Amino acid sequence: MKIASWNINSVRFRMDIVARFLKEMAPDILCLQETKAENAQFPMDALKGLGYPHIVINGQKMHHGVAILSKVPLVEDRSHDWQDNGEARHIGVRLPNGVLLENVYVPAGGDIPDREQNPKFGQKLDFLGRMIDWSSSLSEPTILTGDFNIAPLESDVWNHRQLIDVVSHTPIEVETLARLQASHNWVDLGRHFVPAPERLFTWWSYRAKDWSVSDRGRRLDHMWASPSLREQAVSHTVHEACRDWDKPSDHIPIVTEFAF
Repeated sequence: MKIASWNINSVRFRMDIVARFLKEMAPDILCLQETKAENAQFPMDALKGLGYPHIVINGQKMHHGVAILSKVPLVEDRSHDWQDNGEARHIGVRLPNGVLLENVYVPAGGDIPDREQNPKFGQKLDFLGRMIDWSSSLSEPTILTGDFNIAPLESDVWNHRQLIDVVSHTPIEVETLARLQASHNWVDLGRHFVPAPERLFTWWSYRAKDWSVSDRGRRLDHMWASPSLREQAVSHTVHEACRDWDKPSDHIPIVTEFAF
């Protein structure tokens, strides 16, 4: 089973590349973040027509939004309000084999890494704190994926020294994400298959004239699994070519294959 995750930055605006990815890469499941569509506006029929009849969504007008598209049946559709303000940032399901799949879009956190000067940064840390409480109580095999908006390792950014005070790579964010990982002994499948310090980026800013030449990337998108699923993870791939597709997202898809 191939499970993909992609911050698409508007599913309706980028429907063409979503369709291309589904046709060319054919994942069994695709978790989308930042869909930017209310539930009634989500392109349900078009995606079902591409061979994904099982779709769960948690949408919001203009902002945020998450969805799971699947070739296999999904049960126990649910969402957690880890932002504590009603924002659509999580959707979770149970797979046919009983494994839980959780799709999350962690807040970016604004530009200033200080909760007093920038309430958005505090909201991000509090969001992760609520995730830690949830994660600590997990007792079932679970896959946690999505846009975490944190690049935890020095090798997860193009220049550690230049970005250490930049939101997404600050020490307090890295430490908080480490506590989340420790709360369930999550296996970071990206680094399980591509050990640090090997290059592994999933996001490049739109500001770069040529993203591939400057290569100022960060690893913001992640696929984690419960320790009991470690041996069932077969491979992990990042699809950099998608960053060059027409009207690209600033994120690329990540895909993990499991031997279920």
